[in-house]
Amino acid sequence: MGSGISGLADHEKLTSNNGPFETDLGDLPESCIALVLTHLDPTEICKVGRVNRTFRQASLTDLVWELKLPENYQILVKKYHLDKNLWSNSSEESRRLTKKELYARLCRPHHFGSSNNKVFWMEKDRGMCVCVSWKEMKITGIEDRRYWSHISSDESRFSTIAFLKQIWWVEVEGDLEFEFPAGNYSLFFRLQLGKTSRRLGRRICTVDQVYGWNIKPVQFQLSTSNGEEATTKYYLNEPGKWIHYHVGDFVVDKYSSMPTKLKFSMTQIDCTHTKGGLCLDSLLILPTEIGPKKSRLTS
Repeated sequence: MGSGISGLADHEKLTSNNGPFETDLGDLPESCIALVLTHLDPTEICKVGRVNRTFRQASLTDLVWELKLPENYQILVKKYHLDKNLWSNSSEESRRLTKKELYARLCRPHHFGSSNNKVFWMEKDRGMCVCVSWKEMKITGIEDRRYWSHISSDESRFSTIAFLKQIWWVEVEGDLEFEFPAGNYSLFFRLQLGKTSRRLGRRICTVDQVYGWNIKPVQFQLSTSNGEEATTKYYLNEPGKWIHYHVGDFVVDKYSSMPTKLKFSMTQIDCTHTKGGLCLDSLLILPTEIGPKKSRLTS
């Protein structure tokens, strides 16, 4: 009888919550947890980091986040000074940022260039994006207010758009040099037929000045420093909404060590008729895998 009670007590001791063989998730090695987290996307990593203290520490390690950074992140960080301490007023060299902090900074918009009319950012776990304002482009007659006007707009990333009143021919040209990570990219012009305004808090797009775009197509062109070229033509016939007109795609090789140079243009030089009522906002470059491939993306 006594021996039975003693055996039962020993069994309860081994199977109790405080028993020597009881384990939980917190007992897993941090390095093993970190290795598992490398297979998750950034949002999932942050969620799993809330499980307990061990998981949180593992979710902050450089091992996890370095794999989420673009291959050339060190070039981007150095050239655009992303490693500076944004919250420190000290002139001393800031502490080394963790890979998670660098990832977070790359996901924010960063203006670059002498006039801050270009911006880049990283879509979370989906690649690098670049946007170029119309102010960085060479546009025929842009300073002549008989043809173009500059309009403040909360629908533009750069707070200003160019509105074409009327003109015989349209020529818009630009170029870009940027350290794109390896991958496939698509280039778009962001345009709208009609002028947008606000009335009693509602968006109103006036289209009575839109004409001449359904007679001849607009030609879009793209060329790259590695010899890729693309040409597309569209009739502009959807007034009242912003549309991303797909110009073409290009590839950045993973073995390339030089910045990618792009040249792009939009032209309608048929002088048999005038055209007007066009809003020009920007040029947008996205990883090709973002969203379905369409000739025109509305937004």
